[in-house]
Amino acid sequence: MKRLNLFCLMLMLAMAIPGSSLAATTIKMSYNGPPNKSDNAVHYFAVTFQDLLKKEIGNDIDLKLFPNSQLGNEEQRMEQVMSSPQINVASYGGLQTVFPEMFATNIPFLFDNYKAAHEFFDKSSFMEKARKELLERTGIELLEVVEEGGFLAFTSDKPIHSPADFKGMKFRAMDTSQVAMYESFGASGMPIPWTEVYLALKTGVADGQMNPPTYIIMGSLYEVQKYLALANVQYSDQFLLMNGELLKSLTKKERAAIKKAAHEANIKTRDFVESQVQDRVKFLEDKGMTSYTPTPEELAQFKKLGSPSYINWLKDQVDNSWIDLAIKDAAKANALGAK
Repeated sequence: MKRLNLFCLMLMLAMAIPGSSLAATTIKMSYNGPPNKSDNAVHYFAVTFQDLLKKEIGNDIDLKLFPNSQLGNEEQRMEQVMSSPQINVASYGGLQTVFPEMFATNIPFLFDNYKAAHEFFDKSSFMEKARKELLERTGIELLEVVEEGGFLAFTSDKPIHSPADFKGMKFRAMDTSQVAMYESFGASGMPIPWTEVYLALKTGVADGQMNPPTYIIMGSLYEVQKYLALANVQYSDQFLLMNGELLKSLTKKERAAIKKAAHEANIKTRDFVESQVQDRVKFLEDKGMTSYTPTPEELAQFKKLGSPSYINWLKDQVDNSWIDLAIKDAAKANALGAK
């Protein structure tokens, strides 16, 4: 009888409580790269975000992770986060078709150091405007800009110290903006998917490429490239995007928990990435690569040629006001980063 009474009580409680309060809200989160925290900073971020969210909100939200592009390629996942209740970590390539204005934040040699990049992406008027415009245009909330591997470096099969060393070489490009930059150095660029980069370098289809050290290791590019130029070309980042209607559907407490957990996870990811850079360069050297850090004079040559070529390419894609604002806010961030 006691068991029957207990069952009836539980049944009555269940009928009195709305169904949404009884079950966790399940949210899918998709991103690139393998589920390896030590090699893939985006996965490190995702797992940290998942853990911190659970501490903030308990089991009310069940964040399910889908690494390795399990839910589709960049374009497919962008469509998903616009039309369904999901979270997606997108690269510049993913944002290109819906919000090319973000490419203004990827101008070569825009940031002098990590502190400047953090200042820009966390507090700049450019990012405030970009978040608002992205939401109005696509229904997507941009929660965080996730540091994915430090600054980009050049790899090649012959030494690179300055732009003059690029002459006559063929470089793998991620997109047409990189093609424009390589051409400004006297090289040719060709878009090649990441999955084909290793073979392209091994067979001589390309003589070099650029990526942060973590991706050079992840792709085993040290096996097919001899030289590493630590030119701090571009800050390596991706974008934490959430369906706006999904965010609005959550309680005030849940929304606050998601934003807090995402920001704290990003800070932890930055600390992790930046603490690993020198170890990753050492790893590449131990694997046989010869590294070189360009002098301030050589870096100035890279910036003098590479930045204008990128900007000229971008002027055909977006309104110039976005470019001007990014450059203005980056200058402020660099000044603060120097303190």
